[in-house]
Amino acid sequence: MSVITNPDHIAQFQILALRQALNLEIMGMKKRGSSAYATLKAMGFKGTRQEIFDQLSELRTQWLGESV
Repeated sequence: MSVITNPDHIAQFQILALRQALNLEIMGMKKRGSSAYATLKAMGFKGTRQEIFDQLSELRTQWLGESV
């Protein structure tokens, strides 16, 4: 098990987790509280759910490399 302590890596992990939550929202899953879409919009992302998901997928590829 690894521990993430670098603040930049923590922020990246948060965005990756929100990407997965947004993917579930796109497929129709609902949750209590604020949606991942609303959280990402508050963080400054713009567009529809699918457009934001595509932006996050590009970020993921940049961070983790092409092998993912």
